[in-house]
Amino acid sequence: MGEQAGGVRIAADGLGIKGPRGWAVRGISVDAEPGALIAVEGPSGSGRTCLLLALTGRMKVSEGTAAVGDARLPKQMTAVRGISALAHVPGVTDLDPALTVGEHLRERALLQRRFGASLRGLLRPRGERSAEAGQRVDAALEAAGLDLEALPKGPRTAVRDLERLEELRLSVALALTGGPRLLGIDDTDLKLSDGERGEVWALLRSLADAGTTVVAVCSEAPEGAVKVSTAKSPEEPAAEDARADEADEADEADQADEADQADQGEEKADALAETGRA
Repeated sequence: MGEQAGGVRIAADGLGIKGPRGWAVRGISVDAEPGALIAVEGPSGSGRTCLLLALTGRMKVSEGTAAVGDARLPKQMTAVRGISALAHVPGVTDLDPALTVGEHLRERALLQRRFGASLRGLLRPRGERSAEAGQRVDAALEAAGLDLEALPKGPRTAVRDLERLEELRLSVALALTGGPRLLGIDDTDLKLSDGERGEVWALLRSLADAGTTVVAVCSEAPEGAVKVSTAKSPEEPAAEDARADEADEADEADQADEADQADQGEEKADALAETGRA
């Protein structure tokens, strides 16, 4: 089945992820078309983040199989990471509260311009590459619904001064600068009012409608989304293992962070040096 521009089809059968303390999730099946909005629903500690990281190539699948576009898990994790991006994942995509919104955007644009482009792109004049990077940032901000001029100090607003919804939009915008075909976002409805949750789901639907496949972790899936539940069945000892599962998720988030660092560690160091933050 062909894929629409930008998105990828996700098909998983019997997917299981095992951590140091046992199974985080097991028996997960997904069948979603390109450009789908996939809601990973379940209580905290049920392995939602683990599943998100696995589907985006940041965590190894222990059993079962999954296809993300043309890539197969668990063997082609690097290929899946190459077409996906993460937003709002604690311990993996944390924003620096001391930096401004503009500094975060400039850093990400520099990383994308220097290390996300093809060899042919790198041979283009620097001014041309800079202009394209600026266009990418503008498009990402528009897609994420973040109006810099509406912030207290515009792009000079520090992350610590952002409202929670604004911070989430910034994290999404940063993820979108690389033009991912798959976007994974964690904690979409945590500590948000009903109105703010509605805004977040409207944002994610708009991204999916534009072609990007979206996988979003939540406590309650919205109507119309492809629902994937991580809730344990009644016969499973979910209650007493909840805290252990949460610890597993923290351990796996560290693994995901290490995977991203392995892909970008040297590149980010160079970028920080160039932006004057080294």
